[in-house]
Amino acid sequence: MMEIGLYLLIGVISGTISGMGLGGGTVLIPALTLLAGTQQQAAQSLNLLVFIPTAAIALVVHVRNGDVARGFLLKMILAGLVFAAIGSFIALKLEAELLRRIFGGFLLIVGVSEFFKKQEES
Repeated sequence: MMEIGLYLLIGVISGTISGMGLGGGTVLIPALTLLAGTQQQAAQSLNLLVFIPTAAIALVVHVRNGDVARGFLLKMILAGLVFAAIGSFIALKLEAELLRRIFGGFLLIVGVSEFFKKQEES
């Protein structure tokens, strides 16, 4: 029963962050690997499966609010599809520990850059 509560809590937090457009995987992947003991590749695969419905719902909300810059959307989608395939093949070839370190380094770089980023005027 405790395990179900843990997964529910992880889902609530990562889903909320996904809905904000902040990337729920930044919570979901570390939570699955550190708290639930999931292997890195499995956590990243699960993140992709969770991402599809949460992104679809968030996209509808953001489009309705007029928050989607459509000018470069097609180029971003095409680039995202191509490099998602490339990244998936690379992730499957890497050892779990190396993949975990790369992901941790990525999160560290993003966190530090956000910390020092100047706040934009609204």
